[in-house]
Amino acid sequence: MDRETVVPRVETLPGPRAKEWVSYHREHAAPSTYVYDFVWDITEDAEGPFCTDVDGNVLLDFTSHVAAAPLGYNNPKIMEPMAEFDLIDPIKIAGQDFYVSDGNAPGDEQFPGPAALMDRLTDLTSHYGMDTVFLSNSGAEAVENAIKICYDNSDGGKYGITFEGAFHGRTLGALSLNRSKSVYRRDYPEISGITDVPFCDDRTCSPETCSCGFFSDPHSAASKLRKKLDPKRGHIDADEVSYIIVEPIQGEGGYRFPSDAFADELAAVVEEFDLTLIADEIQTGVGRTGEMWGSDHYPMEPDVISAAKGLRVGATISKKDIFPSETSRISSTWGAGDVLSSMQGVLTLDAIEEYDLLDNAVVRGRQFKETIRDSAPDSVVDVRGKGLLLAVEFDTPERRNAVQDAAFKRGLLTLSCGYKVLRILPPLDVTEREIDLGANMLLDAIEDAS
Repeated sequence: MDRETVVPRVETLPGPRAKEWVSYHREHAAPSTYVYDFVWDITEDAEGPFCTDVDGNVLLDFTSHVAAAPLGYNNPKIMEPMAEFDLIDPIKIAGQDFYVSDGNAPGDEQFPGPAALMDRLTDLTSHYGMDTVFLSNSGAEAVENAIKICYDNSDGGKYGITFEGAFHGRTLGALSLNRSKSVYRRDYPEISGITDVPFCDDRTCSPETCSCGFFSDPHSAASKLRKKLDPKRGHIDADEVSYIIVEPIQGEGGYRFPSDAFADELAAVVEEFDLTLIADEIQTGVGRTGEMWGSDHYPMEPDVISAAKGLRVGATISKKDIFPSETSRISSTWGAGDVLSSMQGVLTLDAIEEYDLLDNAVVRGRQFKETIRDSAPDSVVDVRGKGLLLAVEFDTPERRNAVQDAAFKRGLLTLSCGYKVLRILPPLDVTEREIDLGANMLLDAIEDAS
């Protein structure tokens, strides 16, 4: 497959072999969230955003596996440095609590592992004063450990504050913080003391024009969050708040980008009441928005960052004085995923820097938005994004679903989120040709759905 010339090629989706594999998979699999009857053939050609399915169809994948494959498929920026690594057993180790090395001195590794990954992460969060990392397997675990260290740091403060539309994972602690779809939380036990406030749904709003309810009084710049914590009028004692947790840009909730007014007020409240702020960077981190962290776009300064997906492992990053000093207070038998995952995480971070992929994300994201905005019909009510965290919002959820299906039949993979939003997540090194190809395939799909 030549990435510079390949184009999507589709016969039938799903094809007969894909249907066979889907049936086989679901025979014993618990019900889950299946997006497509698309079956990637791992033995066939795939590179960057292009992949081949079991029926020989070539598709353009603009999902990046929900941002978990930041450089797409079989990217030489990752594959070539790993080519000399011989597979070992065990590949899965206790990477947080056991030590591993390739025999070279620290900092001179040919095959970087968990220690090198933690070193990179503290360097990339040093502007927030962070110096300590706890590695885990997934984003949900990264969030769980974030709230655990905050409860510990506050000596058991009984309140946690989340936002309407939030999604933080599917483990029980993370579920308690979710405010997107009821199916995620219904009938499950929850952490007590979790309260929520509105999240911005108009990225251009001011306190006077706010429609989401965060600024509930058009005659006052005071937010609902500030009023909850007000010593005289509020019902929550700020000294009893363990943390506020926020996605800098909401993902599952609909790719909602906060306004400057919202971000300024959140930052001001956190500073005024001396609150601990957790930034859930599972989807917005690792260069996806054109900055290393989604928080870097806003005045809010997190005390804790939860990262995963594009990082290839889970990571809770903070300051030494926020983490528990007592050993075994947090621990993980299988922390850090596995040796390969830690190595991929390091190589991904290095590739983002070496190949200027933050700049590429900004330029290519702008190209996508301009292409869609210039040609989209009235059924497209908004095109938004930062870097390559992109969203196209439609007039109805039915239209969104029809466009997603039409795009799939043409060989373009996208994802839905929120109520009527299509999210677009190309690899961070996506090219001008690939953005042009994908954007025009999406425009054709919109016309099909009309």
